[in-house]
Amino acid sequence: MPKGIYNVPTAVNEPILSYAPGSPERAELQATIKEMRSKQIDVPMYIGGEEVRTGNLFAMTPPHDHQHVLGHYHQGGKEHIQMAIDAALAAKPAWEAMAWEHRASIFLKAAELISGPYRQKLNAATMLGQSKNAFQAEIDSACEIADFLRFNVQYMTDIYKQQPVSSKGIWNRVEQRPLEGFVFALTPFNFTAIAGNLPSAPAMMGNCIVWKPSKTAVYSAQVLMEVFQKAGVPAGVINLVYVSGPAASEVLFSSPDFAGIHFTGSTGVFQDIWKNIGNNIHKFKSYPRIVGETGGKDYIFMHPSAPAKEVATAITRGAFEYQGQKCSAASRAFIPASKYDEVMAYVHEDLKKIKMGGTEDFTNFVNAVIDEASFDKLASAIDAAKASPDAEIVAGGTYDKSVGYFIAPTIIRAKKHDYITMEEELFGPVLTIYVYEDDKVDETLDILDKGSMYALTGAIFADCRYAIEKLVKRLTHTAGNFYINDKPTGAVVGQQPFGGGRGSGTNDKAGSMINLLRWVSPRTIKETFVPATDYMYPNFLED
Repeated sequence: MPKGIYNVPTAVNEPILSYAPGSPERAELQATIKEMRSKQIDVPMYIGGEEVRTGNLFAMTPPHDHQHVLGHYHQGGKEHIQMAIDAALAAKPAWEAMAWEHRASIFLKAAELISGPYRQKLNAATMLGQSKNAFQAEIDSACEIADFLRFNVQYMTDIYKQQPVSSKGIWNRVEQRPLEGFVFALTPFNFTAIAGNLPSAPAMMGNCIVWKPSKTAVYSAQVLMEVFQKAGVPAGVINLVYVSGPAASEVLFSSPDFAGIHFTGSTGVFQDIWKNIGNNIHKFKSYPRIVGETGGKDYIFMHPSAPAKEVATAITRGAFEYQGQKCSAASRAFIPASKYDEVMAYVHEDLKKIKMGGTEDFTNFVNAVIDEASFDKLASAIDAAKASPDAEIVAGGTYDKSVGYFIAPTIIRAKKHDYITMEEELFGPVLTIYVYEDDKVDETLDILDKGSMYALTGAIFADCRYAIEKLVKRLTHTAGNFYINDKPTGAVVGQQPFGGGRGSGTNDKAGSMINLLRWVSPRTIKETFVPATDYMYPNFLED
């Protein structure tokens, strides 16, 4: 049959719908939410293309309405992890042998399904299960996941096109082989797009996956799995399991076929995983690929030359969108003394207008934090700040979990630069501000640099170009995604590849070619057209 060297459709970012009053998408999403809330669903595991039910049921509830049950999922055990490994290995020969353009077609179709007929179902699942408002769900579970799939297909073809030069009489080429074994995808609750990208990116490169989502995001994960199946992902290529972390680790990291992990989650969990892999390194057929994006203590640094209103808007959006539960959310800010009162006046104006409540009401800017454990941690930090002589609550500070896990947007002013909430990640709608003297910019930059183990995102605000240049250079290693005069959130696939260093991860940049290269193992092939027939070289001949 005829063959060709194919060009894939040029990737472009999915347009963001507005959901403004009277818009068709608003009406469609509201109807989908109502329909999904009206019933309880039964969610099995998906192993080797089969639905697996254990009868060990766990309820799925909206964080903003924790007495309402959306359905139940079937919790598995160690035996189901082994089943998923076996299914992945069984599917691997046919999947990695499939021509790359057919793998590309499957995931391009998935992108079209997500941006088309499944758009509102996936948005609604994210809104209900993870308490995201309509806009936050749209940019995540519709646009970003579609972007991941389309741009990754383009990056995949770019990788395959990268070939070495050849000298006369030989042909050098490189083939990008999938890893030898299976890949484990461990995905978080806070972005449906990340939950979809972590298994699909290595799968796109010919790997087979064991996928364990966060227990608080199973509701949307099962919609993603439905999309993958509808798009034509073969049985066993992506296996979705709901198993406790310890049970999964015991099986996964003892398997000789473990080839890599694609992870987003807490730094502590990632470090434990890395340690576990290291302790078992002698068991594996190859050195596993360890790719992880973990915690952050993301910052806003305001130079004295910056306009107060711009910084205030960055604080409101950067710290409190999605309840501060973005890996990139601003959780510490450095404000010059001369601008503090003006900045806070604008922030207070914003907070007076912000509404908090369930996601079904599209006018609510702030919704619930993900679960009771998160709520209790945040409430404890707020109470500690209220009682501490080294901090004061200057905005918010209230909370209530009677109906949902609601934490009001809260700002703590730290009287000491090393107050605990200036250094430790909270992952909620709590921002800590440190006010510095205008003539102590350099000292404050040192505090910023050394005050956290993380280096994920950071933002600077300044109107002076000399100051901008200085800050960019001085803060080189403090953030993998760095923003000039913008909030530290909102990375777009294909525009700002995402990831950080230090304690924030391996910086393998989700949404870039860098990430996909981690899921292949290149083989260099040299073919000589006329082989040598004499072992001697001319220099060995006598004069």
